[in-house]
Amino acid sequence: MISFASYRWVSIVPEHNISNVGRSRFSRFLTLNYLPAITATFVVIIAGVLADHQNRIISEARIRSHVANELGPIRSKLENNINGSIQLVRGLIGTIATEPDMQQQRFAELARSLFSERSQLRNLAAAPDLVVSMVYPLAGNEKAIGLDYRKNEKQRMTAVRVMQTGRLLLAGPVDLVQGGRGLIARFPVMTDAGGVKRFWGLLSAVIDIDELYRDSGLDSPGLGIEISIAGRDGLGRHGSVFFGDPALFRKAPVQVDVALPGGSWRMAAIPKGGWPDTPEHAWTVRLLIVLGGLVIVVPMIMTGRLTTERQENVRALKESKDQLQELSHRLKIALDASRIGIWEVDIDSGRLLWDNRMKELYGVRSHVGTTTAEWKDRLHPDDRTRAEAEFAETISTGGAYNSEFRICLPRGRIRHIRAIGSTYLAADGTRKIVGVNWDVTADIETRARLSEAKRLAEAHSAELEAARHRMEFNALHDPLTGLPNRRFLDQILVDRSRQFDAGARLSIFHIDLDRFKQINDTLGHAAGDEILRHAARLLRESARDGDFVARIGGDEFVIIRASDRPEEDAALASRIIEAMSTPVRYKEQECRIGVSIGIAAQSAAADELSQILVNADIALYEAKRRGRNRHETFTGALKTEVFKTKQTADEILRGLEQNEFVAHFQPQFCPISLEVIGVEALARWDHPTKGLIGPHTFLKTAEDINVVAAIDQTILEQALFQLCRWEANGIRIPKVSVNLSYSRLRDERLTERLEQMRIPEGRLSFELLESISFDENDMTVLSNIRRIKELGIDIEIDDFGTGYASIISLLKLTPRRLKIDRQLVLPILDSAPQRRLVESIIDIGTSLGVEVIAEGVETLQHAAILKELGCHGLQGYAFARPMSANDLAAFVFERRWRAA
Repeated sequence: MISFASYRWVSIVPEHNISNVGRSRFSRFLTLNYLPAITATFVVIIAGVLADHQNRIISEARIRSHVANELGPIRSKLENNINGSIQLVRGLIGTIATEPDMQQQRFAELARSLFSERSQLRNLAAAPDLVVSMVYPLAGNEKAIGLDYRKNEKQRMTAVRVMQTGRLLLAGPVDLVQGGRGLIARFPVMTDAGGVKRFWGLLSAVIDIDELYRDSGLDSPGLGIEISIAGRDGLGRHGSVFFGDPALFRKAPVQVDVALPGGSWRMAAIPKGGWPDTPEHAWTVRLLIVLGGLVIVVPMIMTGRLTTERQENVRALKESKDQLQELSHRLKIALDASRIGIWEVDIDSGRLLWDNRMKELYGVRSHVGTTTAEWKDRLHPDDRTRAEAEFAETISTGGAYNSEFRICLPRGRIRHIRAIGSTYLAADGTRKIVGVNWDVTADIETRARLSEAKRLAEAHSAELEAARHRMEFNALHDPLTGLPNRRFLDQILVDRSRQFDAGARLSIFHIDLDRFKQINDTLGHAAGDEILRHAARLLRESARDGDFVARIGGDEFVIIRASDRPEEDAALASRIIEAMSTPVRYKEQECRIGVSIGIAAQSAAADELSQILVNADIALYEAKRRGRNRHETFTGALKTEVFKTKQTADEILRGLEQNEFVAHFQPQFCPISLEVIGVEALARWDHPTKGLIGPHTFLKTAEDINVVAAIDQTILEQALFQLCRWEANGIRIPKVSVNLSYSRLRDERLTERLEQMRIPEGRLSFELLESISFDENDMTVLSNIRRIKELGIDIEIDDFGTGYASIISLLKLTPRRLKIDRQLVLPILDSAPQRRLVESIIDIGTSLGVEVIAEGVETLQHAAILKELGCHGLQGYAFARPMSANDLAAFVFERRWRAA
């Protein structure tokens, strides 16, 4: 019998465990388990710094854009005011050139008409042969009479430069002797004597600089920017600062150049109070960056910590097992005396012996020994059957005993017990089992916690992975239609292998919805969203499974597909156009849209897809230009045409800035008296390299870039100026006709601008093309026509017989004149039906009280027939071609058409 009372228990702790107890907590964070958390921390910090820097750049760019938007109109007003004043003076120069013997009284009359215009002119001085002999206004400037520029040291060099260069010189701002400050513009005046240009003298004009500042908005109290101007005497960057704080140019301002005749100024602007040090919403962005970083890093740190603890527990269990195996070989049944109970069972009698530790484990205090029945009573009901079966199996087989079960202690406590034993034959021949029990409750609970922590970590990791997939999907897809977005398209353009095979040749469809804006404006954005979803659904249904379909913004879509046959691309485009033409119902409203498609294909698989997309955009532009609701395929000729159109558009915009568009005039004659009854002002482009160009070469491009109204305004201003100039020279032109485009006719501020101009009543007519549809629902057009008539301006219908005009239209508009198109006039010599048609138009106009003018009168036979038919006016090459204002003045003065 083993005596448990005399057994000496020894606690054995390995030396390396003692050394591990002093390991620092900091070293735990240097393990591989924390490496993802450390890496994520550095990535979050770097991303936060970059995001903050990007926010600063975006904020600065937005503020600079606002400054540029506020500075641009001021620059335009400065240029327009200076150029307007100079243009007024140029008219006077032309008159002096035709009247070189002009005296003070005549000079004052002409100058007075210039000062009646709204400008910044302060005074004018004419100096024939460089000696001032005429001044306006004379009052306060009498001392200037007789001033000889060649003898005046301060002004001689400037006068000589003007005479030698033959160009306008603009000086200033300077302090004026009579008070105030101004710009001085000196113009050379040349006369034409027998075809020889001769220098007549100078014409000096003073522009009031303070009035120029005020009219240009530089003194406006509502400005949100500080402005400085440099470039005295038009020297641009080489001139000194004459307006604002010179230090402003050292504060990284927004700068623009002000184009002047013969030079330029340089304008700089910053926000009032200077550039802000901190971007708007900077701390909000930084807080979001910190919160986002914590959301990413903290879970990773917790996961690393739990993993480290689990590894340490597993390592500890393994070391304990190794120790027990080593001790079992040396001491057999001797166990660690610390917290381990030893028991022995006599198999034949069922007697059970426990040591004190066993009694503590099972909560037994009064018994020295007991029976297996008491052990069974302590078993947990759920483990009892299994534990008894395992013990019975050990007895029957005589093998080793190894079991784990729960026991119930007083006060309802539960304890997990691990039992190990083996059978042996005692000296007296009885069979016994000896073994050990120890409390494994802490291990079980630790394993349960580790298992739960692992489950939670895996669940959290799965959530993070799902969130990452959702974020990637949302970043690359349009939330409205579910199609890939522009960012996804850019990735495909850079790396086509994400969607297509390397050897396939691709075609790109650039698709734009027609009439989408009208639906948005009339039915609201909800209807527009429904249309976009409908369009996306049709595009997906029309495309193949492997095609890439994306919405890249607004009402624009892109399809990329592998195709070697152009007819397949055309067939797909036709299917899309047909499908889009089907009406869509939205809240009992029937919505109709169309679609324009541009197609471009790779000639080789190595072609850059970004360039193919540009080519598709060019083809889309051509489809829209040809009437929309169609498709066009990119070709080399189309690219050349588009580039040529863009070059023409750029030159038109430059021509408007440089005042290259000029008015030419074609006279109109009375068929009976052959007297001039008016002129038509026609737009011509005085191109610096191509010479004088007619409207047929630039009008379509001007309509595309929406500058026809600006050209019309330029021609109108020149026509009115020349009308006044002819009148001043004793040449009476009864009326002048000027074209009025449809875009300008729909301008709500048209009549407001006309009221600001000096228009002689009954002397101006606006020609409206018959191709304009005068819809009764277009209230802006009808209102403008009515107010134009109230201003004393006549209305003429141009190109009659080629457009929409009807008898109802004539009754509704009541125009003053009709102009029969030249295509109807030219055949009347040889075609009797054509002659009867013209006669009918003249009879209709006469019956309605409308004058009828025939265009395209090429021969005197045309004139004779039209006279017989009762036509009221003739216009054509038989009498005169379009000519400049000076040539027209000479033509009318010499009555040259009489010779013709």
